Amino acid sequence: MTTVVGLLHLRLAIPLAMSLKDKRRSVKGFKDRLCSGHNVSVAEVGGLDDRRLAVLAVAMVGNEKRYIEGALQAIINAASTHRDMILLDQQVEWL
Repeated sequence: MTTVVGLLHLRLAIPLAMSLKDKRRSVKGFKDRLCSGHNVSVAEVGGLDDRRLAVLAVAMVGNEKRYIEGALQAIINAASTHRDMILLDQQVEWL
C-alpha cells in the first residue's frame, strides 16, 4: 500500500489589506474555497501578524503522486490568479 503526502507552501502578498481583519477575511475566503474545492487541509503558518503577507500550508494525502501533483498545481494556479492576492513564492514537498 502506497501513501503519498504532498505539502505545498504558498507565500502570498495581500496589498489591499488595510488591517489584520481585512487580511484574515481574504485569507479565510481563499482557504475555505481550497478546502471545499480540492479536498485539502489548509493552515496559515506564517506572516500571522503582518497585514500584507500570508504563508499558507496546503496538505493533500492520496495514493497517486500524479493526481496530487495535478491538484496542487491547480491550487497554485488559483493562488496566482486570485484577485485579492499576489503569489510571491511556492514550494512543494513530498513526504
